[in-house]
Amino acid sequence: MTPDEPAAERGGQAEVVQLPNAARATDIALRELELVYAFIYARVGNRADAEDLTQQVALKAIPRLRQGAPASAIRGYLFATARSVLGGFWSTRLGLSEAELREDLALAVPTSPPSEEGVETVQKLLAELSDNYRRVLELRFLHGYSLKEVAAEMHSTVGAIKVMQLRALRAAAKLRVPE
Repeated sequence: MTPDEPAAERGGQAEVVQLPNAARATDIALRELELVYAFIYARVGNRADAEDLTQQVALKAIPRLRQGAPASAIRGYLFATARSVLGGFWSTRLGLSEAELREDLALAVPTSPPSEEGVETVQKLLAELSDNYRRVLELRFLHGYSLKEVAAEMHSTVGAIKVMQLRALRAAAKLRVPE
């Protein structure tokens, strides 16, 4: 009996062939790499880099796949690996540490313009802070500077700016909004 024979000729029962887990996990991963490529391409914007990064993801993730893992777990692992590879890529490209890059990416991007009341409140709060605290908050949150850029602007170190930013935010949180 060959797999090409119809099931009726084999006694009416279809044969189920199980692939080994390693081949199955690899096959799933290879199918998912198209989505990983699209994900990476959307973040780097050029085909050559996206192809290289997708290849890095495949080389890192496929040998480490858990045997017998469901497709959703394999997909999740591939995308987690893709985020890690992208972090390394942008860290190298921008000359920043991955920790600093993650910090900058965590800043929320506003979806709508600020209200006039919100702008007035922020201006009043900033006016009550010391010059250094006000300057670090303005640069970081109003102008979108990275920690590295603020440090250069204020002639300080990134570590000192992190501490100053934390203290400035704490001081601002303790202020009462003037009416």
